[in-house]
Amino acid sequence: MNRPCAVALVGLLAGCSSQPGDDVAPKADAAATARESGHTSRGSLTASSHASAMASTGRDGGRDTSSRDDAGRHDAPRGGDAAADGRAPPCVGCAASAIAHLVLVVQENHTFDNYFGRYCTAPTGSAPSCNAGPACCEAGPATDPSGASPATLDDAANGSYDPDHLAACEAAEIDDGKMDMFVTGTPCSQPGNFAYAGASSVGIYWGFAADGAIADRYFQPVIGASSSNDMYLARAHFAFADDDLEAAALGATCQGGTQATLEGKTIADLLVAANVTFGVYAGGYAAAVAANPACAAATAECPAQTTGYPCDYDPGDIPFEYYASLRDDPRYMKDLGELPGDLSAGKLPAFTFVKGYGYRSEHPGYGDTITSGASFVQSVVDAVQGSSYAGSTLILVTWDESGGFFDHVAPPAASPADQEAYGPRIPLLAIGPFARKNWVSHVTMEHSSIVRFVEWNWLGEQTGQLGTRDAVVHNIGSMLDPMATGVAVPE
Repeated sequence: MNRPCAVALVGLLAGCSSQPGDDVAPKADAAATARESGHTSRGSLTASSHASAMASTGRDGGRDTSSRDDAGRHDAPRGGDAAADGRAPPCVGCAASAIAHLVLVVQENHTFDNYFGRYCTAPTGSAPSCNAGPACCEAGPATDPSGASPATLDDAANGSYDPDHLAACEAAEIDDGKMDMFVTGTPCSQPGNFAYAGASSVGIYWGFAADGAIADRYFQPVIGASSSNDMYLARAHFAFADDDLEAAALGATCQGGTQATLEGKTIADLLVAANVTFGVYAGGYAAAVAANPACAAATAECPAQTTGYPCDYDPGDIPFEYYASLRDDPRYMKDLGELPGDLSAGKLPAFTFVKGYGYRSEHPGYGDTITSGASFVQSVVDAVQGSSYAGSTLILVTWDESGGFFDHVAPPAASPADQEAYGPRIPLLAIGPFARKNWVSHVTMEHSSIVRFVEWNWLGEQTGQLGTRDAVVHNIGSMLDPMATGVAVPE
């Protein structure tokens, strides 16, 4: 058997061992088939019915504006998302919209200001209500509240400095929403915490924002480090603080820490129960399987050249690995190198969670570069958009948490669902044919909003099924074009 190796997402996997495919057959791409045959799918809107829906529900493609403040932002969701507009009854397991597939790519540890403070051009603090491009989102401030000027966040700076981003530090730096302790005032404060990237580092992401949609009120769901925030992408609820627990899964012994198996259901469990396909594609997973019970060797590409993070697979970055119902099940857990083959073979799950190697995640420190991470994300986007799934797939790109970096917008109040404090803003990008173009959403969202969308789209339009933040957060409809989705996805 050939030794597994890191591979690009495009082209042949020459020199690398092949891996078994997903033995759960994906659902037929009904939305794409309907479009090609000239028929509308269940719940789709004709041009006349779309116009009627716009007239009955408000501006912006059927989005209800009744609960907006003067700046055009939603501060609280409007209630349940189930259809009440005369459409056919929702179908559990069927896509409620033309979005037949969702690919979620999760990067690490950067704020909105970090990456888009120099992309956005509206005056800081102006709260623009428009939505058309960079003039409709606030630029990062020229100085922080202490009067410090921002450092330049380039590859060298990213690779050499990892801010303290544990919950205690982030809470002190946020300072009850004053956002004034990132540079000075606490033991965690450092000048490098206030930094902006430019086009040479994050131009790929600026391009995605121009071609699709970006959310400028998308917040880290809980203060603290990566794993605690990742859990909201699986269960929409607080599980543990910081990186206090490691998933009791393959590769855990190579990362250290206290291993744990968590109880309860995730969004993936709900999908599987409804016969909706789900899968994780993770960098280094095949190498971890091959090396088990030993640790996989660092790939030649990893700058740190160390055993463990960021040079090998870390199950703590995959929230579904904390649950016995999903953990290391070959039906759901795959190596990233299998994604191109599954795209070609028509085996893309309805909901796909993509996580690259740590050194491709843009996590500060370890010698990791922003451009390496951005090019990785570009390769995933190119692979999907170059496949037969291009017309039926929504791609979302987000960052797990803020990494201890400055952002000028104060987080919302603690969630009523779990009473946990929000952290700073992080980016969310919507890419592909269903995303609004050159669009800035001002709706307040977080990771649980993605869970809410999955429930709405594949689980009978019934949100809040996990009984946690998925019942109270906004959906992602403000980023999506109802003419493309066939029905207005709720905000």
